[in-house]
Amino acid sequence: MRIGIVCYPTFGGSGVLATELGKALAQKGHMVHFITYQQPVRLNGFIPNIFYHEVQVPTYPLFDYPPYETALASTMVDVIKNNNLDLLHVHYAIPHASAAYMAKQILKKEGKTIPVITTLHGTDITLVGRDKMYAPVVTFSINESDAITAVSQNLRDETFKHFKIEKEIEVIVNFVDVSRFSRKPIDAFKKVIAPNGERILLHASNFRKIKRVQDVVKIFAEVNKQKPSKLLFVGDGPERSTAEDLAKELNVFDEIRFVGKQEQMEDILAIGDLFLLTSEYESFGLAALEAMAAGVPVVSTNAGGLSEINIPGETGYMSDVGDVDSMSKQALSILKDDATLKLFKEKAAAHAKKFDITNIVPVYEKLYERFL
Repeated sequence: MRIGIVCYPTFGGSGVLATELGKALAQKGHMVHFITYQQPVRLNGFIPNIFYHEVQVPTYPLFDYPPYETALASTMVDVIKNNNLDLLHVHYAIPHASAAYMAKQILKKEGKTIPVITTLHGTDITLVGRDKMYAPVVTFSINESDAITAVSQNLRDETFKHFKIEKEIEVIVNFVDVSRFSRKPIDAFKKVIAPNGERILLHASNFRKIKRVQDVVKIFAEVNKQKPSKLLFVGDGPERSTAEDLAKELNVFDEIRFVGKQEQMEDILAIGDLFLLTSEYESFGLAALEAMAAGVPVVSTNAGGLSEINIPGETGYMSDVGDVDSMSKQALSILKDDATLKLFKEKAAAHAKKFDITNIVPVYEKLYERFL
């Protein structure tokens, strides 16, 4: 198949999943064309069946805001025509689904039919898409898609709850490449972070308010009182400075490392003992699943789709949003001794295998084949 994939090229879950899906499809012999404004961060290394098409957005004094959606639709048309694509798979509704609809109508006038599959990922539905300035277009473009998928049952339910969707939404869960994350820790790296054998806690996100990174700092401060630990913050964003200030206030700043955006998460997760995810909402929680694949248990909130992957007492624990006291106790119960921690690590890794990429990619292939 000749597949066009449209996504955000960033570290967010939608871009990561779209890129990993494209790479897996290419390795199975499909021709995959990425269409976005810059090369996706997970698209590293040469893969013969993958092609990248950059969306160029001309700037003119007339425009206060460059019309990316229009440029994206035009690029879609060119890539589809020049490479005779069989279908478009767009990830994240805004603006990809509406741009795909425009491209589809342009091509229809020229006698070419291109199926469009839209995958919903989270904030395109639960946050941005609900804005009254976007909701009518989001609803229309989703309904005009030939197929709609969501990455969790929770997200599917939320979409039907808040939008007048006239078609079925199929749940195809997020996946993880277990083979990539199942690796031994680099001892030298671990000793630099935890020279005295301290427990290593992790958090990775885009540091937006919805991630509640201050709660991560508070949990760590409580854990560190009873169990000597280190905390690695991976990622960057608007709430990073707030987290840094709170860490100083709680006198744990010297025990925390803010390492910024990192591509090789498998090397970082390999040295971890516990992953903290304190979000107000997660449509799925791909970061948590990657942690489990690396054998790292998860203490998280019970928001959104997290209950679909985090099994209390096995892969970790869950608490209500903002319940720092409960999450601190849960973290300590996992980290209290080596035997308990080892058991949680083993169960987390075993559970992640259910979401292995080899199980999920064929589901997407079957979906594509329905339109060819």
